[in-house]
Amino acid sequence: MAKVAVVYHSGYGHTAKQAQAVANGADASLIAIDAEGNITEADWATLAAADAIIMGSPTYMGCVSWQFKKFADTSSKQWFTQQWKNKIAAGFTNSATMNGDKHSTLHYLFTLSMQHSMIWAGTGMMPSNSKAAQRNDVNYVGSFAGAMMQSPSDSSPDEVLPGDIETARLFGQRVAEVAQQYIK
Repeated sequence: MAKVAVVYHSGYGHTAKQAQAVANGADASLIAIDAEGNITEADWATLAAADAIIMGSPTYMGCVSWQFKKFADTSSKQWFTQQWKNKIAAGFTNSATMNGDKHSTLHYLFTLSMQHSMIWAGTGMMPSNSKAAQRNDVNYVGSFAGAMMQSPSDSSPDEVLPGDIETARLFGQRVAEVAQQYIK
């Protein structure tokens, strides 16, 4: 089995629910970036041992949270030695609005991955974009680049829609499958 790690920051708990679903789909280790933008040495070791790293952050002001950015900046040690080179990479995000400039966050995660010489995996899911589509359908937010979720600003993490959670789970499953194919 491919070793997959999910590293994420969540400000209010919505992205944490998304990260858990991604990790469930990938049978992955889950690494939470703390409120100060840090992870433990054991977490860095988990990332070093992983075949795939899935990164997640809420979209704040059109990009990752500052806590995720601190983690990314700290990964310069891994960049300098190309420790993550040829690992599978993927990303996910959440914001309060349907668009919310989530694509900017995914583009940031993609660019970070490319700087680390990683190999990006998208969702592999068709969007739910027919007239019959319902908000709770899989990939309703409609992303190919990475998993996207929408949580209204006045909702609790317990109100995350099952369709968004299923999208996250299927995304994690896909990344694990890609990683497994790649390490053969």
